[in-house]
Amino acid sequence: MSHFIIEGGKPLHGFLNPQGAKNEALQILSAVLLCDEMIEISNIPQIIDVLHLIDILKLLGVKVEKKSEDTYTFHADQIDVEILKTPQYLEKASKLRGSVMLLGPLLARCGLAYLPKPGGDKIGRRPIDTHLVGFQKLGATFSYDEEKSIFSIQGTNLKGATMLLEEPSVTGTANLLLCSVLIPGDTTIYNAACEPYIQQLCKMLNQMGAKISGIGSNLLKIQGVEKLHATTHRMLPDMIEIGSFIGLAAMTQSEITIKNCAVDHLGLIPDTFQKLGIQLEIRDDDIFIPSQDIYEISTYIDGSILTIYDHPWPGFTPDLLSILLVTAIQAKGAVLVHQKMFESRLFFVDKLKDMGAQIILCDPHRAMVLGLARQKKLRGIQMTSPDIRAGVSLLIAALSAEGTSIIHSIDQIDRGYQNIDIRLNQIGAQIYRK
Repeated sequence: MSHFIIEGGKPLHGFLNPQGAKNEALQILSAVLLCDEMIEISNIPQIIDVLHLIDILKLLGVKVEKKSEDTYTFHADQIDVEILKTPQYLEKASKLRGSVMLLGPLLARCGLAYLPKPGGDKIGRRPIDTHLVGFQKLGATFSYDEEKSIFSIQGTNLKGATMLLEEPSVTGTANLLLCSVLIPGDTTIYNAACEPYIQQLCKMLNQMGAKISGIGSNLLKIQGVEKLHATTHRMLPDMIEIGSFIGLAAMTQSEITIKNCAVDHLGLIPDTFQKLGIQLEIRDDDIFIPSQDIYEISTYIDGSILTIYDHPWPGFTPDLLSILLVTAIQAKGAVLVHQKMFESRLFFVDKLKDMGAQIILCDPHRAMVLGLARQKKLRGIQMTSPDIRAGVSLLIAALSAEGTSIIHSIDQIDRGYQNIDIRLNQIGAQIYRK
């Protein structure tokens, strides 16, 4: 299994271009199953999870052509539903949590769908109840084979319905949108997720002929249509990668410009990093982060310790809490990081403590970071990447550390970050893939 060898302590300098958004890609690529005409999608990130989903689409019978490095065409004029029951499909789908996004379009277009228990990051329980309960509201039935860990969903007489989601799940909202646009009647989704990626999906579907209103709000209304048609779509830059680069610049005392960030879609991300004392400047659609010797964590008005937590959009995304936690290690001051959504996502802090960070893991959801204020450097160690975001957090820590670090299981990082070693080496990092 591949690993990174990192020579730390080297300030970086230059420009970084964020990849296309991973979380948007998994939804947009699944949407090609809804239409029997050609669809062109650009700014597709070349990362393991996305390429794996494209392979699954090919297996289902979708004709895929790569037009350039980040642009593909998809033509789903013939879907082979018999493939859904084969060991080949079930094995491929089980390795990618994003394969859950295939349920909605398959159910709408073919009337049935099969899904093995989804894989993905080991960051705690990630149930798909929101998806399944929503499909039931639309008239589907499902069963679960405990022995084979396979969900079977049938829906030959689906129709629009009104539903209130128990939680504003991004993937759940996307799946219900993907299903409801092609079924008879009106569907209303209360407590819908409204992240930029959901907005992007709605806009693409409307370009294809869907009738979705309420885009950008938590109340979506969908009028079912009989057919969707061809379109082109360009994905947003990845907001998680942009946040990762902000944290990287601060930790390594680097001067970095992040290009073409779609700043209007970043929500609270810039503001939240600024609460750690990080200076950044919005230049048109770019973000410039200067080299800083010291960045000081804000406190509340009464002087109490700052708490940063994840929250559904427009709150701070949970995917950046690991990055923010690492960035706080060399800040001046203290911050409590509260990861509400996943109960296993903070366990990687043990490796940061081994590097010399001052972190108190209060419980599975909360960690107190006592900033070192550059009074002490982290030291390089050997470690293993447990998930995508923790893996990049460990990489940022290693790049700021004194000496050599080794990160194992870097396939976890490759699942979400495209050629991260090559891109960072181009601006001064020393990362060796072995």
